[in-house]
Amino acid sequence: MDNKEIFNVFFREKPAMMLVELKNTKSEVYASSLAKTVDCTYSHVVKILQEMEKSGLVNFEKQGRLKLLTLTKTGSEIADHIDGIRMKL
Repeated sequence: MDNKEIFNVFFREKPAMMLVELKNTKSEVYASSLAKTVDCTYSHVVKILQEMEKSGLVNFEKQGRLKLLTLTKTGSEIADHIDGIRMKL
């Protein structure tokens, strides 16, 4: 079993990678750009982000027609832990 398979045993890959990507990205992130980065459909990304928002992990900030994504303090801490675990594998 390779490292990616081990990681996927413990985490759902796409949501975990979405949090890590939001944490590591220096530029503004929108659902559409995040979908491309994590290789996922836009609708699936939006569904996951809505769940994360309800859980207090991300915030949506409306900018005209677009919604900018930001991590909450809790979301940022969780992303750090996920990234740390991923690096150890």
